[in-house]
Amino acid sequence: MRTKIVAGNWKMNKNFSEADDLLTEILDSIDEKGKPEDVDVVICPPFVYLEMASDMAEDSPVFIGSQNVSQFESGAYTGEISAAMLRSMHVDFAIIGHSERRKYFGETDEMLLGKAKAALKNDVLPIFCCGELLPEREAGKHFDIVKAQLENTIFNLDPDDFNRTIIAYEPVWAIGTGVNATPEQAQEMHFFIRELIWNKFGAEIANDKTILYGGSCTSKNAKELFSMPDVDGGLIGGASLTTSEFVKIIDAAKE
Repeated sequence: MRTKIVAGNWKMNKNFSEADDLLTEILDSIDEKGKPEDVDVVICPPFVYLEMASDMAEDSPVFIGSQNVSQFESGAYTGEISAAMLRSMHVDFAIIGHSERRKYFGETDEMLLGKAKAALKNDVLPIFCCGELLPEREAGKHFDIVKAQLENTIFNLDPDDFNRTIIAYEPVWAIGTGVNATPEQAQEMHFFIRELIWNKFGAEIANDKTILYGGSCTSKNAKELFSMPDVDGGLIGGASLTTSEFVKIIDAAKE
């Protein structure tokens, strides 16, 4: 049975006090209601709040993740954060390959594969993002784009390491726009990704692979999206910045 995951990507939002308040509210709400069975919850705040978040979540069922990780192990790389540093703060997940990192910071497939390898070496599980731009979808190239993004990166991992990755399909045209893929569009791509995994790594790994949807997922559309047979939860952006919204999305994953 595949693990369902709801991961909140706070991006570059919240000052220290606001981050403290939001995390406290989310943890208190989950503690009060109880975490849905068979749903893992991951919160990915900015780097500067990771130690605080890890300490606050220590006795809760919530996992903490980072929004990025360096491909380098250590050394003279000013401003970089290594996977070993993350692991030392009990960070369990790292988002890798988000479209904003690719677009604004020029991250290449080679870099992303290095990041995935570095994370896995330190027992930090990658949440690996893939997805097409609007012109690519309109040109009918969306399947080719996603296939190339996977084949050039995490499909080069050995089966054991690949088995520890989570894939997040995020159509770039839906990220932060308020326009989400329809459940049918999400299912079509998730099925396609699972089929690629089947062909590369076999049926068992494909059937067990958690594939998340991201891109303007809210409490209003989460239940319908998560009801699709190949959608195993979500990587949530803006809606993870409001406690009531995020908790409703978590609840939607259990149904």
